[in-house]
Amino acid sequence: MTDSDTITGLLVTALENTWAAIRSQHPYVPNVVLTVGSGSTGGSELTLGHFAPNRWVRGEYELHELFVGGEGFQRGAVDVLGTLLHEAAHGVAVTRGIKDTSRQGRWHNERYRALGEELGLTLTHHDKIGWSLTTVPDQTRELYRNELDELAFALVAYRRREPERRGGRKSNNNGVSAECDCGRKIRVALSVFEIAPITCGHCGEAFTRKI
Repeated sequence: MTDSDTITGLLVTALENTWAAIRSQHPYVPNVVLTVGSGSTGGSELTLGHFAPNRWVRGEYELHELFVGGEGFQRGAVDVLGTLLHEAAHGVAVTRGIKDTSRQGRWHNERYRALGEELGLTLTHHDKIGWSLTTVPDQTRELYRNELDELAFALVAYRRREPERRGGRKSNNNGVSAECDCGRKIRVALSVFEIAPITCGHCGEAFTRKI
């Protein structure tokens, strides 16, 4: 077995065992297909994890996807547990049919806050993404003490962020591009966009600027 195989096996096993432990505490957390990869694309944004409903197919059944970004492993076992619990709360929302986000999943509403707290997280509000900033309180750390030990043993490597892109196509002066929750896109002058929110007549959500 190569070093790469050993590292991969440790990481995946620890993540899957932790997810299983979360499910044992919270039966509404669904089963998932676990994927690990790059959470960066060369820009400023970093994806630590995501929960994507019905992305995988097994025979006649659809399975949800749990993605964990390798860059987040540098943050340590507690923060990785926080990422898993954060995504597990999204999973509970899917199971219960609760709309916990908007703006293509970026804005976390009060319903998400309630789910995250139910799973043992402390959520802090952010002006741009709502109740999304996640910390793991001491009581939750104690509950998952064995899983944290396994994660700490397994997190022997992390993924570097993609290098920042330089050059390339520059933004033009023909206004800003914006998108609503249902995927419709518009382009308007910046001065018009900043006057007040522009609401989509189809989904009822405000258009958000695409950078």
